[in-house]
Amino acid sequence: MSKATEAKAMRVGAAGHWGENIRSDTHVWIEPRERGLVDIVLESRVKPYYGEAILAQARQVLSALRVEHAQVVIHDEGALPFVVSARIEAAAKRAGFGEGLKALPEKIVIAEASPRDRLRRSRLYLPGGEPKYFINAALHGPDAVILDLEDSVHSAEKDAARILVRNALRAVDFGACERMVRINQLPLGLDDLEEVIPESPDLILIPKVERPEQVIEVTQRIRQIRTKHGVDREIWLIPILESALGIENAFKIASASSQVVALTIGLEDYTADLGAPKTALGAESLFARQRLVNAARAAGVQVNDSVYSDVGDMEGLRVWGLNSKAMGFEGMGCVHPLQIPVIHEAFAPTKAEIERALKIVAAFNEAQQKGLAVVSLGSKMIDPPVVQRALKLISRAQSMGLVAGSLVAGNT
Repeated sequence: MSKATEAKAMRVGAAGHWGENIRSDTHVWIEPRERGLVDIVLESRVKPYYGEAILAQARQVLSALRVEHAQVVIHDEGALPFVVSARIEAAAKRAGFGEGLKALPEKIVIAEASPRDRLRRSRLYLPGGEPKYFINAALHGPDAVILDLEDSVHSAEKDAARILVRNALRAVDFGACERMVRINQLPLGLDDLEEVIPESPDLILIPKVERPEQVIEVTQRIRQIRTKHGVDREIWLIPILESALGIENAFKIASASSQVVALTIGLEDYTADLGAPKTALGAESLFARQRLVNAARAAGVQVNDSVYSDVGDMEGLRVWGLNSKAMGFEGMGCVHPLQIPVIHEAFAPTKAEIERALKIVAAFNEAQQKGLAVVSLGSKMIDPPVVQRALKLISRAQSMGLVAGSLVAGNT
């Protein structure tokens, strides 16, 4: 080994966080040595109870990564095993060990594959480098969780977050939530795919999409990785449009791959691209959001609105959600669990809307049975598009548990 190569291989590696305000995480420091065995020092508030288990796991992970001569210091802040494993792996790789190797935690049984038209009212963003947010995310009841590798992760922590998110997909039970991952902007996002796709996420969010070729590139890479690792589940895509050019190409982007199930928009980046301030009323983004809805509908996919970033303004969120629903959006992102019930209420059909839809469908069915070509409800005529809209509303209400399936059984 040359001196340059040896120096590179002997660098110190560290990953994770520890300290007074840190919880559910672990900091790992690894210094390679030329000789001697692996020496592990563990500091943990739960050491009397779980110290031996943590040390045993550390030895197992280090062995899998072929770490044979090193000083290892672990500061544990109550992390679960999948976090401990991820932090050790990240630190070891930063120290020059384990190239091409993985130390995978035990894999839990995951839910059935997500259907392309499933309910997506709320998508809760979870910072990919902060394991404390993963554990109880499903308890808040979002339709989806987004393990975020992009904006919420510092550029120097992308590699460690990637491993942590991979382990979370293997080891964390997210219940009925759709398991989404927001990768980084291409080409860095392709490295994210190599790590997370083998763990069968339900959906990948592609940030800052401006051209259909970006969607095609991601689709092809996912297909290659699925084939290599024998992943037989469908993995859907949601492109995030965050620029004027992206909005202009919205229909082409939505139509670029059969794996695209929805479009969404990132308003912070979009308004920055326009050079316009982002306001609570959203007049500066009205055109873009309307065009997004139209493009998605033309392409036959769902459409979801951006996040509402002011987590302290629940009334503003409610108004935004109601306006978003009226424009044709089916859901939106959220950055705090407290936003979830407000979003669900805003995007739910009202009792009056459901009752009217049921009356429309009943009147249409009755007219069909009588062989009547003209259908009316009160003083208003009902034509097929109105009936189809009513059926869609009832179907959506059913998926939210607001209408029993038997009430519309047999309707056409």
